[in-house]
Amino acid sequence: MNKNIKILPFLLIIAGIMLRLLPHHPNIVPIGAIALFSGIYLPKKWNWIIPLVALLVSDYFIGYYGILMFFIYGAYALIVFLGQMLRRFNLLAPIAGSLIFFIITNFGVWATANWYPHTTSGLVSCFVMAIPFLKKTIVGDVLYSVALFGGYEIIKYAIKKIHYTNNSLAYRLV
Repeated sequence: MNKNIKILPFLLIIAGIMLRLLPHHPNIVPIGAIALFSGIYLPKKWNWIIPLVALLVSDYFIGYYGILMFFIYGAYALIVFLGQMLRRFNLLAPIAGSLIFFIITNFGVWATANWYPHTTSGLVSCFVMAIPFLKKTIVGDVLYSVALFGGYEIIKYAIKKIHYTNNSLAYRLV
């Protein structure tokens, strides 16, 4: 990433906040895609900050939800780490990110809430009951990832093709 690129992390945070606050289907939000994108494309100083700030600010308006936040934020941090390990996008990456989120957050629900017995069958019940949410998470993560990664690559290609100068706004966006 070019040293002049300073607006992209800010735009990702704003997009993450706005798209969580606007009406949407449950679990179809961009945070997973933003976490994966941050891990793949952005320097390590921005990697962890972007999705977590978007979550923290939007949670301020949505409402905080206790100890489960640690599991949710931790899951997104692991998705950033997944992006760092992959270093390039493929369509399985957002699905893997969705599975990471599903496993960690539902384990957190089982471990911290009294909704399910703290037994093996209670854990299995927790995961089974969460499958409809997993489906929506996968849909959201795949759609937002394709849009984010695809849009970024299209803009990069267009900028190379048109030969913008270092002073243009479009160059500073990507």
